Amino acid sequence: MTGLGAVFRPQLPPERLRAVVRLADAAGLEELWLWEDCFREGGISAAAAALAWSERVRIGVGLLPVPLRNVAITAMEAATLHRLFPGRAILGVGHGVQDWMGQVGARVESPVTLLREHLDALRALLRGERLTTDGRYVKLDDVGLDWPPAGPVEILAGATGPRTLRLSGAAADGTILTASTTPDGVRRARRLIDEGRQSAGRTEPHKVVVYLLTATGPDATSRLRAELAEEGLESVPDLGAAGDADTVAKAVHRLAEAGADTVILQPTGDDPDPEAFVRFTAEQVGRLVS
Repeated sequence: MTGLGAVFRPQLPPERLRAVVRLADAAGLEELWLWEDCFREGGISAAAAALAWSERVRIGVGLLPVPLRNVAITAMEAATLHRLFPGRAILGVGHGVQDWMGQVGARVESPVTLLREHLDALRALLRGERLTTDGRYVKLDDVGLDWPPAGPVEILAGATGPRTLRLSGAAADGTILTASTTPDGVRRARRLIDEGRQSAGRTEPHKVVVYLLTATGPDATSRLRAELAEEGLESVPDLGAAGDADTVAKAVHRLAEAGADTVILQPTGDDPDPEAFVRFTAEQVGRLVS
């Protein structure tokens, strides 16, 4: 069974989140995802509010840029969410957009090294371990959480390039792929993730989450084309979905057949009605992919 969700894009003001979350919960949406894009909305603060406003929908943050965060703070916030809302928070970490990291003085020479050190330390702290480490970027001296999560916690990593995809397979519990990923791209990513898993001797399942740029309604095709053009992706075949629920469900199935475990529908930045998009995802597309 393919998991399905939708994105609350940070182009929307934070005060719009409450209505969208409550609708998602009532409509039976499986997952609602948030972004920590610079310089819009905080991922953890928005996730905590969304979890408090809902009863059952899972809330994902894809992703938290590790150059902005001391790993101990990431672990404390992740543990707090998981203890307050067991099983409902999904957290992803990643390099962040390098230009944005440079704007705030957080850009590092080796993003891959930082992500590896952050993932290793974060997962150890969330397992309840007391950690001392002196890495290139992550340095901890006898650090442990007083309130670690009560059970296992999955940490996902955002990845695009081959090195980071292999790293995600080796050091994360799942991988987040952007909306610029075609079904063939999912297959390539799976192969690289599996190479990383094999190198690390990991045999447990590895979840792959893929965003799917989606537009519905009378102007769906033009809105999708405009956003792809803005991102320089207008010439990439088999990218995005525009149309009714059947059309979108077929695109979801293509990604699932390529190796995606969960597909998150990403509305265009100019989507006129985020509540209607969530309802469309949960009630119309969800019925066809469940």
